[in-house]
Amino acid sequence: MNYKNEYEYWLSNVTDAEKKELEAIKDNETEIKDRFYQSLEFGTAGLRGVIGLGLNRMNSYIVARATQGLANQLIKTNPKDAALSVAIAYDSRHKSEEFAKVSASVLAANGIKAYIFSELKPVPELSFSIRYKKTTAGIAITASHNPAKYNGYKVYGSDGAQLNPDLAAIVLEEIEKTPIFGGAKIIDFDEGVKSGIIEIMGDEVEEEYLNNVQMQCQNPDLVREKGKELKFVYTPFHGTGNKPVRKILSRIGFENVIVVKEQESPDGDFPTVESPNPENKEGFKIAIELAKENGADLIIGTDPDADRVGILVRDKSGEYIVLTGNQTGVLLTEYILSMNQKKSTLPKDGYVVKTIVTTDITREICKSYGVEMKEVLTGFKFIGEKIKESEETGIGTYLFGFEESYGCLAGTYARDKDAVVASMLVAEMALYYREMGLSLYDQLQNIYKKYGYYKEFVVSVTMEGIEGIEKIKSIMEDVRNNPPSTIGGKKVIAVRDYSKSVRLDLETGKTEEILLPKSNVIYLELEDKNNFIIRPSGTEPKIKLYCLLCGKTPEDAEAIAEIVKSDIDEIVK
Repeated sequence: MNYKNEYEYWLSNVTDAEKKELEAIKDNETEIKDRFYQSLEFGTAGLRGVIGLGLNRMNSYIVARATQGLANQLIKTNPKDAALSVAIAYDSRHKSEEFAKVSASVLAANGIKAYIFSELKPVPELSFSIRYKKTTAGIAITASHNPAKYNGYKVYGSDGAQLNPDLAAIVLEEIEKTPIFGGAKIIDFDEGVKSGIIEIMGDEVEEEYLNNVQMQCQNPDLVREKGKELKFVYTPFHGTGNKPVRKILSRIGFENVIVVKEQESPDGDFPTVESPNPENKEGFKIAIELAKENGADLIIGTDPDADRVGILVRDKSGEYIVLTGNQTGVLLTEYILSMNQKKSTLPKDGYVVKTIVTTDITREICKSYGVEMKEVLTGFKFIGEKIKESEETGIGTYLFGFEESYGCLAGTYARDKDAVVASMLVAEMALYYREMGLSLYDQLQNIYKKYGYYKEFVVSVTMEGIEGIEKIKSIMEDVRNNPPSTIGGKKVIAVRDYSKSVRLDLETGKTEEILLPKSNVIYLELEDKNNFIIRPSGTEPKIKLYCLLCGKTPEDAEAIAEIVKSDIDEIVK
């Protein structure tokens, strides 16, 4: 692709108002190249990119073209007489509402009914609405927890999970056939609403969604009786969680919820944080001050599209510390399984699902409760597939699923991670242990004492632009072809190459097939229950290195971690 020709092509086709943005970069070769050297990649997670004009940017032309590709896929893969429909949600990011309306207008022009929410809504509510409205697909306009300059476009299937790889491939094929200018059919949004082919969804869907969330409460009587005694801070990070999270907490009996006012209102600039990511303590600065002023038991934060939850708990010194996604998921797994066991409702065929990059302590917890642990590739859609598989076969009862990247789901009403139900369960869990004289920090230490001292962390290295893409490819190939003999001072005993679906035992030389879809992931099994995984991010220009470590003591695990960090520097240098 000749990026200079593409730049000129855009200049001659955009509106006069838009032309100013492109003319402003006419002397910036690097910027022109970055915007036009490739099309923004449509993968199984949809689109995600920096907002702006260009092939490699998020804008209305790219959104219209992607939606035309989706419309073509729906028409192509469904019976001719099928009544096709798509549910659409959007978050608080810049241009989210505009992109959502463009999507609805393109679908309507193709004869596909579009259901669009009347205001910004969380991704899990979109997932629920697909199932509730029985639509053929769904679209969420969001870039999750990315910085403010990003937006994105997620596509969902009729089951409420993100589109599976086979259908995503067809959408991509159809997108590539569609000219960027004039290739997408489109009607006026207001005219579509008047004609009824575009329908605005109101409060009914949210009420049903919250009813289903509430059903996941493990100890409703305890919360009803004692909920007002738990004091905690909540922040929606300027996003979609504000209304549904506060509604569900109030509904079940939590009255002492202190909301961070500075982060309460939707704002695509995310002015109070560097990045609206509940993984980072930086974003909780105001919440921590508020928690200290009010003596709060914990802090809960949800990202802009409310599919990820971050929590801060007080340690032995009284300081608020950020729990990792692994730690939050482990606490919830133990809590949900123990509550089911206590109530004698733990099904014999029950199972928990985790991704391959998520903590292995889950395996030990499941073993102790006699439930199965299923492992899937990175991406919550694969957890959704396990739920669907159980429904279709009648084998297995889903209990809980989570991934290290701060996402989890209790219940089967949705098929994507849900920070609304997670916020409810975290608050409920904190109250339950408080009644036992324990903080969540205390309970986490109890879990480690019971199952082993596991320590996990992720190192994400950003490598932007064309050079970054090539560097990531080079690192992956080097590790694939020349795996290290040790990581963190621990011998590498086996290599799993998910791109080839093969596990190689380095001690015996034997190979075995990996029964999961192919993916660009290399998994190094180390001695003493330690593991090291490397993969490119599917949504950002990053290479991600996952360290799943286990020691005989906390100090032992920490010592292994320090050596691993040095090894990572060598791998990505």
